[in-house]
Amino acid sequence: MTQDIDNICPGVAIIIFDEDKKVLLQKRADVGLWGIPSGHVEPGESVVAAAIREVKEETGLNICITRLIGIYSDPESQVFKYPNGITTHFITTYFEGEVVGGKINCSSPETLELYFFEIDNLPKNLLPMNPQWLKDALCQFEKPFVR
Repeated sequence: MTQDIDNICPGVAIIIFDEDKKVLLQKRADVGLWGIPSGHVEPGESVVAAAIREVKEETGLNICITRLIGIYSDPESQVFKYPNGITTHFITTYFEGEVVGGKINCSSPETLELYFFEIDNLPKNLLPMNPQWLKDALCQFEKPFVR
């Protein structure tokens, strides 16, 4: 499998719930699928700073990190082939965030739509790793997952 992977990339994902426990999902411009806001860690940046930056860029919201949900590196769920043919293995640090300001908007070229969904009424076209991420965020396990 490793010969089919073009690169490895540190990533972050951030789940955000509203006051009604609906989850914020982003319809991504790169793949046309719904997913938890996520992105890459840039050189010289911490995972926390990357998470806060990615949410601001993709949603317009300012957040604080409230919990580490887990670290995900299993190639079964973390290798993703983009429509352009590039295959990336992500090592993703997954957080829960709380909105502390900003205004939700879709002005980012990475974002087609943003919507708070009921947990039991999610869109069918989710990124493949997101069902497990959602399940992990909802279980309130005391220690972070390592998957």
